Amino acid sequence: MRLAICNETYQDKSFDEVCRDVAECGYDALELAPFTLKEDPRELTEADALTLSRTASKHGLDILGLHWLLTKPTWFHITSPDALQRKETVKFGRHLARFCAMTGGRIMVWGSPKARSLQPEWDREECWKRAVEAVRGVAEEAGRYGVTIAMEPLGRKETNFLNTAAETIRFCEAVDHPACKLHLDVKAMSDEETEIPEIIRASRDWTVHFHANDPNLLGPGMGEVKFEPIIAALRETAYSGYVSVEVFDYRPGAEKIARESIGYLKRMLA
Repeated sequence: MRLAICNETYQDKSFDEVCRDVAECGYDALELAPFTLKEDPRELTEADALTLSRTASKHGLDILGLHWLLTKPTWFHITSPDALQRKETVKFGRHLARFCAMTGGRIMVWGSPKARSLQPEWDREECWKRAVEAVRGVAEEAGRYGVTIAMEPLGRKETNFLNTAAETIRFCEAVDHPACKLHLDVKAMSDEETEIPEIIRASRDWTVHFHANDPNLLGPGMGEVKFEPIIAALRETAYSGYVSVEVFDYRPGAEKIARESIGYLKRMLA
């Protein structure tokens, strides 16, 4: 397993500064949130992707891919009955797939809870069909470029659509495209009734990416979740992808979060 961290952890630092510190910590790769790269990520270009790739490479890092795909613009949605809204969302997702490939990335984590949540008056079955169609439209483009969409189950406080790994696997089966797989996140799995190691084992045939964090919104080892059984389950299932640190509480500072997280993970992996 290789270790990575999400770039938004560093807030307002330049990309070169981020890469320097991430490399000094000992991470293998960075995961990028498009909204941190340009105010309107629709304007991200091939030249931008190549610049990011060269900068990361200069510091000995890979760019593994993207996450927080639909944060900006906020209008995007995959379950909405508005056909134009869904069409533009698919168009943007296909753009991100090409951009991701140009950075050297191969994973696109599809979380974005606000861009998939259902309104009370919407028919759930119809929303499911609309979301399947939208994600398949992006997966078709992603697959052409060697990029895999990693659909992310999220907790019930964040969204009312795709809350468990099992439900999300059913969704991926409905999309029925080899470029649509599963992403697992420790914070999100903590909201499920099933124990995390059991979820990992049950999802072994679908999991292509993994986020390490804690329900307290900090990094692995910075809260109550014990990672020994989690790492054991990942090893048991022969998971060979990245374990990527994703936090939501930046108050301790990026340098502290990055170092404590990787120190803890390396002890678990030793």
